Amino acid sequence: MFSNEDYLADLLVEAGAVAPDSVDQARRKGGSVIEKLLGDTDLSETTICAVLAQNAGLEAIDLGQMAIPPEVVSAIPDDIARRYKAIPIADDGVYLTVAVADPFDFETMDSLPHVLGREINFVCAPVNAVNSFLKDFYGATNSGGGMDFKGGHEVEASDGDAPIIRLVQNLLVEAMKMRCSDIHIEPLETSVRIRYRIDGKLVEVDNHPKKLLPAIIARLKVMSGSMSIAEKRLPQDGRIQVKTAEKEIDLRVSSVPSNHGESIVMRILDKSALVLGLPELGFFSDDQATFENLIGLPDGIILVTGPTGSGKTTTLYACLNVINKPDKKIITVEDPVEYELPGINQVMVKTDIGMTFAAALRAMLRQAPNIIMIGEIRDAETANIAINASLTGHLVLSTLHTNDAPSAVARLADIGIKRFLIASAVRAVLAQRLVRKLCPVCKAPHLLTDKEARALRFDNRTGDSSGVMGPVGCDKCRGGGYRGRAGLFELFQIDDEVRHMINENLTSSQLRRRARELGMRTLRDDGIRKVLAGMTSPEEVIHVTMADAD
Repeated sequence: MFSNEDYLADLLVEAGAVAPDSVDQARRKGGSVIEKLLGDTDLSETTICAVLAQNAGLEAIDLGQMAIPPEVVSAIPDDIARRYKAIPIADDGVYLTVAVADPFDFETMDSLPHVLGREINFVCAPVNAVNSFLKDFYGATNSGGGMDFKGGHEVEASDGDAPIIRLVQNLLVEAMKMRCSDIHIEPLETSVRIRYRIDGKLVEVDNHPKKLLPAIIARLKVMSGSMSIAEKRLPQDGRIQVKTAEKEIDLRVSSVPSNHGESIVMRILDKSALVLGLPELGFFSDDQATFENLIGLPDGIILVTGPTGSGKTTTLYACLNVINKPDKKIITVEDPVEYELPGINQVMVKTDIGMTFAAALRAMLRQAPNIIMIGEIRDAETANIAINASLTGHLVLSTLHTNDAPSAVARLADIGIKRFLIASAVRAVLAQRLVRKLCPVCKAPHLLTDKEARALRFDNRTGDSSGVMGPVGCDKCRGGGYRGRAGLFELFQIDDEVRHMINENLTSSQLRRRARELGMRTLRDDGIRKVLAGMTSPEEVIHVTMADAD
């Protein structure tokens, strides 16, 4: 009856129309699950229609109680009506109202408005009534409407689409136009809030009635192809691939139950970001040259540190772009694999089957790689394998969660790594943060306040802040004054003197003080250079480097 019966069965269980045990029994019997449920339980096709309509945000109608004028019936040619299993029931001259048995048959919902050249208002009717109407008025009958969910979805909204489909499509299209990095769909007490993260800042863009939440969540779960609509109590993850006229975009979808309903966050993974090199990340030429020398070493560990959302993974991918050569074998272990890199062997962590970072690393070392990238060092086992790999002729790139670069030493020691091993294996630590870049179209000279001057160690009387720019706002940056982001970097190199200090068990603050004496630029120092270059604003640097105010 329905091609995607597992999905429909989940909907029926969620609505309380059938018991989970009944669905399990129907599946064990084989054949059509829906036919078994209709024959063995009190389930009716009218109930199926009501459940589908509710989840699609459509009206459910009774075709048997309607008198449809012949001129309305003729609004859809018989071959098109049979192909799409679509029944015209009303025409007000603007909208053609069409009944379908399956509102999640996306081919019908997307294609019919274009085929007919009309704006369509879809409603839902029981499948037996649709088939009966097709037989009586068009001389043919077909099985119930099919559900075909493909791996990619065209993100092009049409006025004829079902309301929820159109709402979700418009939400995705607008997010891509605004260059947002993730989409937040958050249930509040009486509404659903939509927020986009643009250049690191959350911006509220819309609010919808709370009653639309189940339909929005169901649509996104269906698009993911791997998330259960019936499961609302546990977190779930999925992936959606969408296509626009310009590019393919992957969305990493995460759902979490909250006190007002399920919350959805979709991270937008733009494959065009893979072409980033070190200059695009925000490196100045001197730091870039130093860092390129480090990632060109034959062995050792290079760590990138910072809080979540500071661009660590992007930096690692940029490093791999630089060092990815035909004579190098590179293997990565990631959780999850966010981007597919040509010419690189990528392994995804799957803890539910025992494929942890440590297990993947042990297997990878038997593949004789030159370079290993570890998404994150989280535990002693992973750290020890990484250390041993670096000491046996492999270059290891990875990340840690620390506030500054010298603190990585203490973090590794806390995990359980001996200090002499840290001193021997680690070549450098790069701490980083992201700041918003000033819009190149509208940025303007900015006069530092006394507070800003003190924070950035400028003397307003000497005029040494003449290159400082500030945000203004224009159409190109949507009035915000900023467009895009760049990194602030703190590069801590482990030389012989620093190795001695690590072995002497110096604290993080002592290491940091000595590293600065040896020439290390802090995050704020790098920020000051970028303020003077007109790349970002004093406010951004001060906000992002509050912990680096010394």
